[in-house]
Amino acid sequence: MEKPITAVLVGAGNRGRLYGRYALKNPRKLAFSSVAEPIENRLERFSRQHGIPRERRFRHWKALLEQNRLADAAFICTQDQMHTEATLRALERGYHVLLEKPMATTLDDCLRIVTKAREKRQFLAICHVLRYTEFFSTIHNIIHQGLLGRMVSVQHAENIAWYHFSHSYVRGEWANRRLSAPVILAKCCHDLDLLYWLVGSMAARISSFGNLLHFRRENAPENGPAFCVEGCPIEDSCLYYAPRLYIDIVPIEQIALKSENRLFRLLMNCRQRHTGLFTVLSRVLPPLRYIRYWRWWPVSYLYTGQQEDYSDEAKLKILSSSPYGRCVYRTDNDVVDHQVVNIEFNNGVTANLTMHGFSEREGRIIRIDGTRATLIGEFNLTGERIRLHEHYSGNQRLLFKKKLRSRGIPHGGGDFRLVDSFVDNLKNKQRPMTSGLESLESHIMAFAADTSRLSGKVVDMRAFRRKSGVPQW
Repeated sequence: MEKPITAVLVGAGNRGRLYGRYALKNPRKLAFSSVAEPIENRLERFSRQHGIPRERRFRHWKALLEQNRLADAAFICTQDQMHTEATLRALERGYHVLLEKPMATTLDDCLRIVTKAREKRQFLAICHVLRYTEFFSTIHNIIHQGLLGRMVSVQHAENIAWYHFSHSYVRGEWANRRLSAPVILAKCCHDLDLLYWLVGSMAARISSFGNLLHFRRENAPENGPAFCVEGCPIEDSCLYYAPRLYIDIVPIEQIALKSENRLFRLLMNCRQRHTGLFTVLSRVLPPLRYIRYWRWWPVSYLYTGQQEDYSDEAKLKILSSSPYGRCVYRTDNDVVDHQVVNIEFNNGVTANLTMHGFSEREGRIIRIDGTRATLIGEFNLTGERIRLHEHYSGNQRLLFKKKLRSRGIPHGGGDFRLVDSFVDNLKNKQRPMTSGLESLESHIMAFAADTSRLSGKVVDMRAFRRKSGVPQW
């Protein structure tokens, strides 16, 4: 039997656990032999699931990477600002690396990582998982089959749902650019990577505009507390009231009720309208308990310690001190809540990327106009569709459709296909589709967009690359 690729995991949070699930489902392809994680219950849970002995469990990534190489690959799933040092150390130790996006929070560090991987001749793949989804792979194939004719213009919208933006970019770990990165990098390097990949050309010029419009102190309710549960005067009407998001799980209910999955709609409708009855039923039907006392995104971010009590009372207590319980108008956030990026590519195609944090549902919408046809794609949590509108015949064709599954599949299933590809690349010694060098382009575009937004000037990309010290590899 062919041996699996072995890996060490650096960071057993949400992303690390996701890759852990892949290994458990595909033991012939991938096996984790060591893990580093500072939070004890995460470390123990992951180690127990993967049979990792105590001598290969570490509380800090430095302790793991000080060892002689323990596996074929290292999965780096730390916080963004920790990527650089951990990745450089892993490459030095001889590991092939699967690195979460963004690869680093400064362009200098991105260049250091890519340079080191080339110097050590190690595989470096960045988790730009959207390339691996059926949805965007289908669009890429449509373009290369010539169904659009010559591509002319792309309009791409990253519609971050109101609840997601408040969770991650106002209350959460990506709210302050000094501690993380500009949101156009932290969130939208995915989208910039897609544009680069679909257009098939490097950017020539970039301009960008955006600001922090809504989540500001002047919009806080008068006499409002620092934490929602401390007696907010508008708790009955505030969209962002923390118990509404993390106990009532209104965002999850809304996703379910908009989906085409009848069972998911039925269960969430019952939870919403008949909470008492649903609570009683959940005591005798264990599967319902997981829906009544939700523990996945976004609730999972509340639990950073040993406690695993998911009752309403426990969550309420956590929200009295957790960053996720803060008033959204009284945090230390400073990243923009809406931004547009205009791009002219070297091949003449123009593109517009719009990012905002006030969408009614989570997802991306893309429109590509070509000389023969127009493609319109919807990539939402509630479902996916690609339609082609042919200019000559006037016909419309539905080329792709996918429904929401029960608990949703992260990134349209792209995560597992990414790992599949990475494992196959290592076995066959083939360069990853999202190699460090390939993924660097989206990061350069993001930093250029941030420069344009702050300066109010159009960025000439050739001059920007030269000034930033980007080598001509």
